[in-house]
Amino acid sequence: MRVLLKENFVEALIGLGVVLLALWFVMFAYQRTGGGDHAGGYHISALFGNASGIGVGTDVRVAGMKVGRVTESALDPQSWQAKLTLNIDNSVKLPADSSAIITSEGLMGGSYIALVPGGDTVSLKDGDQIIDTQGSLDLMGMIGQFINQTGSIGKDGAGTPGAAAGADGADAMAGAGLPPAR
Repeated sequence: MRVLLKENFVEALIGLGVVLLALWFVMFAYQRTGGGDHAGGYHISALFGNASGIGVGTDVRVAGMKVGRVTESALDPQSWQAKLTLNIDNSVKLPADSSAIITSEGLMGGSYIALVPGGDTVSLKDGDQIIDTQGSLDLMGMIGQFINQTGSIGKDGAGTPGAAAGADGADAMAGAGLPPAR
């Protein structure tokens, strides 16, 4: 065995490096996806009508600063809303009337939960629930509404967007924002 290790010392070092890199990656992935709770954090829950884009390990932020993460998500059988459990750092004392909003980092960015502190003098404790919540917006639904509601209603009052009421269709083209045909 000693002779084999002496002859293949470089390969053994490379193999050890690969194993150490794999172990680091597994630990990083476990922590990033919410596998381990922060020691000393407290858990609060919140119900959302739409929690798309949020999963275990998603950031929880106050004023843009990370203060915790989502540790559990489930469907509440009574309200049919998404129940999220948030682990908040013990150093952050949130007022009991705080609100939670699911928002995104930008048009193509990931989603996170933004906590907006209220003005109550009593702080949230382990096991409390945030009542005032706002779920995530359905961007594709909003784009679809914008596309389908463009155009105008013809002079006859018909609900068909861009309907032609005039004999040559010039009224419909003008209502749709197009120059008249020549």
